Amino acid sequence: MARRVLQVIPAMLLVSVISFSLIFLAPGDPAVVLLTSPEGSPSQEAIEKFKVRMGMDQPVYIQYLNWLNRLIHGDLGYSYISNQPVADRIMRCFQATLKLSILSMIISLVISIPLGIIAAVRSNTIIDDFCRLGALIGVSIPNFWQAFIFIMIFSIYLDWLPVAGYGHGGDLMHMILPATVLGTSSAAMTTRLMRSSLLEAMNQDYIITARAKGLPERVVIGRHALRNALIPVVTMLALSFGFLLNGSVVIEWIFGWPGIGGLVVDSIYKRDYTMIQGSVLFIAAIFVTLNLIVDISYTYLDPRIRYDELD
Repeated sequence: MARRVLQVIPAMLLVSVISFSLIFLAPGDPAVVLLTSPEGSPSQEAIEKFKVRMGMDQPVYIQYLNWLNRLIHGDLGYSYISNQPVADRIMRCFQATLKLSILSMIISLVISIPLGIIAAVRSNTIIDDFCRLGALIGVSIPNFWQAFIFIMIFSIYLDWLPVAGYGHGGDLMHMILPATVLGTSSAAMTTRLMRSSLLEAMNQDYIITARAKGLPERVVIGRHALRNALIPVVTMLALSFGFLLNGSVVIEWIFGWPGIGGLVVDSIYKRDYTMIQGSVLFIAAIFVTLNLIVDISYTYLDPRIRYDELD
């Protein structure tokens, strides 16, 4: 397990190199792009001063090492556009996205796990058909269309919930609609996976043996089949949560939610390179951390998995 944790270091170093390279892969001289205004192009003297101030006059590897050194100390630099600390801006947006993601994931789990289990236990019945039809509809409906339908029903006609906005620090009333849209979409995919994974587990020899011993069906499913069936579901949930944490750009835009997805799009539009670098690195760190948590959770769900032995 320790080796699995240490594998995170080279992965993050590779991500840091890619993130840092973004500024050099973009077309044009970053200093010229950033200093160009509607009034005209900057002078050569202004460009040189800007490069010296931002450390762009030094060799690339020196710039990378300086950037990496600041990164280790938690300093992602300052925005080229707003001159605000990148880390502070990312954390403010991430807090908004985190609130939305947690509620979305709770909605997804409450819907998908029970429906997936019911569909598998009652397979090839009308209940199974109903669950599969609901999951198919959930997967097929685009998020933006579902968002507009929810707004029309619950905000405009019924006037129960606000159309958009962040409220007072992201209150529950403003979160319900966007979280429900994201949660039901994720639930549709997880329900299908939960059903197929549990059906596969219920056909294994150890389940037949458990039934032959006379164990009650709820014990066979709850204690033996469900535990193994959750392994692929956990992977799906972790990846889904990672995408939610990185902000569903369309949903955040529709509901005016100030999350990390909108920050990335806005930074790309304004060519705010330091903000893009920090955001990409932050998003990659989230996925690496979630994958590590998933790998560790495997050993709990299936004790036969031991990473140290595999290594």
